[in-house]
Amino acid sequence: MIKGLVKLTFWVGIFWLIGKSFQLPWVQKKVSEGVESGITHISQTEVAQEYQQKFSSYWEIIEDMDLPIFRQQTPPTIVLLEDKYPIPTDNPPPPPELKEETIISVAPAELMETNQIIGIYMSRYDITNNASEDTIRKKVRHYRSQGINTIIHGVAGNGCTMYDSQVMQKKVGLQRCPNLFQEKWLHWLIDEAHKQGMEVHAYFEKGIKIDQNSPIFKLAQSKNWIVEGIDRTYDGIDHYILDVGNPEVANLFIDMTTEFVQKYRNIDAVQWDDYLGYHSSLPSEENRTPMLTNFVQRMITSIKQANPNVSFDICHHNPYWAKKEFAADFDAWGVDRVFIQAYNDDNFREELAYAKKYNGIAITDKQLTRLKEVINNDKVEGVLLFSLAGNPQNLAVKWREYL
Repeated sequence: MIKGLVKLTFWVGIFWLIGKSFQLPWVQKKVSEGVESGITHISQTEVAQEYQQKFSSYWEIIEDMDLPIFRQQTPPTIVLLEDKYPIPTDNPPPPPELKEETIISVAPAELMETNQIIGIYMSRYDITNNASEDTIRKKVRHYRSQGINTIIHGVAGNGCTMYDSQVMQKKVGLQRCPNLFQEKWLHWLIDEAHKQGMEVHAYFEKGIKIDQNSPIFKLAQSKNWIVEGIDRTYDGIDHYILDVGNPEVANLFIDMTTEFVQKYRNIDAVQWDDYLGYHSSLPSEENRTPMLTNFVQRMITSIKQANPNVSFDICHHNPYWAKKEFAADFDAWGVDRVFIQAYNDDNFREELAYAKKYNGIAITDKQLTRLKEVINNDKVEGVLLFSLAGNPQNLAVKWREYL
């Protein structure tokens, strides 16, 4: 009886150690870095293979022990089922090459020659890890052939940059967001766009918001950079808003954007959106409007001193709603251009009226039936297209079907 208990305890211990050994740093690192690359880069094959390889090595040790219970047995196969929302990897495969001969049609002359801004948003991960120069340039030509004349591309978000940043390295100990982008990816993008007569606007996604997957989340917590409360403006994700009233936070973003326009002097514009704001649902007795205004004014001044040719743009809710619900009085900021975010189609008429007073309107791929009202409308200076489906390349072709 005692011998049996000893043997049972021994084997329970053995398998506990094996199980614990699977909780290796490389798995944690892969997941924590991978979430930042978005759920479009999804494969658990590599993880499964790694587990199988490591388990097999343990099995060899057990076989060498020549224990009767394991004789004539084969090591189990480890299978990881694909989840509904699989774990991203920090090293997704390169995107498929875009063959220019597959472009079915070219936009008509009136779209190619229009003075109206026709822009399309591209997430900071749209030009995926390890994309070649040829792939990037082909993508730019694809967008131009479809009548797009402005690319609004993510260059930073979730508290970090998509390019090597000395500011990031100095202030948070991180050179850039986890990615494998080639060093010159943005230079290639800007260069090809200008060759095609297009503009490139640098999109600072997420603004002053971060989530728990941000590489600087723990640092921000430890330094008390986050305001009280959780921002649940959008379903499905909890955001934490950085306090630009804190000099360290304000200077991080000001120095980051200033460094950007110095590093990429040919960039046409810098754009922030409605993530630049503090939602009214956050617990606070403080009026954050003056604080946010001061921050943005300082940022614009610094950018203009570093690169006077860059336009500072904002894509936000209409001015009434932005100020009331987000403490964002952008009329006082001194921005160059304002695009009204009209993603709530129920209020489209009211939003369009605001857009005519400013510099244009932003709509999603769910609102393409609205295009006839805004394209070539001499009272709407610009139309920005945002793909909720996460496929701007397809949207660039699809949007013309609604004209």
